[in-house]
Amino acid sequence: MVSIYQLKPRFQSLLRPLVRRLAVFGITANGVTLAAMLISLALGVLLGAMGGEHRMLFLLLPLWMFLRMALNAIDGMLAREFGQLSALGACLNELSDVISDAALYLPFVVIAPFGWAGVGAVVFLAAVSEMAGALGPMIGAGRRYDGPMGKSDRAFVFGALGLWVGLTPSLPDWVFWIMPVIAVAILVNIVNRVRGGIASIQLP
Repeated sequence: MVSIYQLKPRFQSLLRPLVRRLAVFGITANGVTLAAMLISLALGVLLGAMGGEHRMLFLLLPLWMFLRMALNAIDGMLAREFGQLSALGACLNELSDVISDAALYLPFVVIAPFGWAGVGAVVFLAAVSEMAGALGPMIGAGRRYDGPMGKSDRAFVFGALGLWVGLTPSLPDWVFWIMPVIAVAILVNIVNRVRGGIASIQLP
């Protein structure tokens, strides 16, 4: 399945000079991971508390989604290319992504016509999707990043929704169906990750 994640190698190439400088200054992969999670939590709280009345705050979301993708690439490059791989880092990487996603998606419950059912389903399935990807090493396969609607795809979709919310006084009623469509796409994602992981360990 096609996913924005497939663009990651090119994105990393652009970031590599910055990553080298960060390593020289002693910035650690785990520090970057924790900083990205804390900023995501803070932004989620801000949007959940004030975004319903001050919709322009949602314009922060597409900017942060892009920066967060950059930070996710940076922490991985610091870990792999500068000898910072660790068990703690692997745990932080998986947990922080799920926590950050939930924090950034949940504020959409305050925006009509979205509601708890649709947004809650997406948050739950996004967490299951990341669990399905992380199960790969447990069965002797690699970490799975299959699409559709993987982490990078979700960041793009929710960033675009944040831009739309921030620029318009209200959304049309049909937008309600965007969350169910995202949920279905994530279900396909989960199936692809499980099947892909199993298939990869059956190859000769």
